[in-house]
Amino acid sequence: MTLLARRSFLVFGAAAILAACSSTIPVLPKSASTPETLTDAEILTAINAVRAANGAPPWTYNTQLENAARSHARLMAQKNTLSHNLGVTLRQRVTVAGYIGAVGENVAKGYKDLPAAIEGWMNSSGHRSTLLNPKFTEFGLAAATTSSGKVYWAMIAGGSFAPWLRAI
Repeated sequence: MTLLARRSFLVFGAAAILAACSSTIPVLPKSASTPETLTDAEILTAINAVRAANGAPPWTYNTQLENAARSHARLMAQKNTLSHNLGVTLRQRVTVAGYIGAVGENVAKGYKDLPAAIEGWMNSSGHRSTLLNPKFTEFGLAAATTSSGKVYWAMIAGGSFAPWLRAI
């Protein structure tokens, strides 16, 4: 290999490494868990890795928000329909779960694992905004699978109403 060829290889290799490092979606490990059996720790690690890679502070995991997300993921799977409102609003779901606070929601279908669902959300400006929003401080996430194997995802972010109120 000539000196010029080696330098070109090094330059292009370094450029490829820099491009990979600048990605805003970190490489997340494939989980051995099925979507329905993901642990809180696996979910928290995956979500906070994406938030950290994009300069957002970490969230904590909230089981009330998880319960509201689970009820919605199951309803979407039961009806085989992706929607934020299938007769029960987000506010109704979180209130029934015992959560009082500001909330935002991401839903998805067809992604076989959590890293793929997160990547889908990151590629959608509205979902990305919810996932990286610094006004939210906690979240819950759940998935449900139809009998045909289609996976529905629901993530609900929450936090205090205070950051959303305008100063008078």
